[in-house]
Amino acid sequence: MRVLVVEDHAKLALAIAALLRREGMAVDVAFDGDEALGKTAVNRYDVIVLDRDLPGRHGDDVCRALVAQEAESRLLMLTASATIEDPVEGLGLGADDYLPRPCNITELVARIRALARRSRPALPPVLIHGDLCLDSAHRLATRRGRLLELSPKELAVLELLMAAGGTVVSAEELLERVWDEAAEPFTNTVKMTVSRLRAKLGEPPVITTVAHAGYRI
Repeated sequence: MRVLVVEDHAKLALAIAALLRREGMAVDVAFDGDEALGKTAVNRYDVIVLDRDLPGRHGDDVCRALVAQEAESRLLMLTASATIEDPVEGLGLGADDYLPRPCNITELVARIRALARRSRPALPPVLIHGDLCLDSAHRLATRRGRLLELSPKELAVLELLMAAGGTVVSAEELLERVWDEAAEPFTNTVKMTVSRLRAKLGEPPVITTVAHAGYRI
């Protein structure tokens, strides 16, 4: 899952991004509205967490622009104000959800995950392939009933491959969906992560490499 956090307070933005990355999400950060629109023009995000009270280009204007572009991303607005009028206005602008600050990080993560499920075709809460089982909600994977000790990135790669239902997923798509803008596009990061994942999944092999195309379950 790839998320864009739009927040002008750098310390807060980076803290939110760090917390979400610990939850296995790929997170980019924008510090103003223009930067946010620039990033949405070149990257596809499942969810955009948007501070409403941005200086310069206001969060409301960013929301309107994204709605006008018919962006596929789901939009979660954050604001320091908690009056009833604010969520009504925010949702009226086209936001998918609205959360006053300060907010509980557990609730924020839950809302982001719920919105991400709506940004793509609906998947069952538990993905199953033979003796391999992945519980997306609880971020757990098992094989033959044995819990797999996977890192957040390994779990995210496995989830994307299982969600593809046997179709090929390119290394480029894995890099885009699982890693954020800090990832170096010309490294062998994806190859190394898939290699570690294969080792942890054990025998018989589950992930197949398709030459010049990518990977599939």
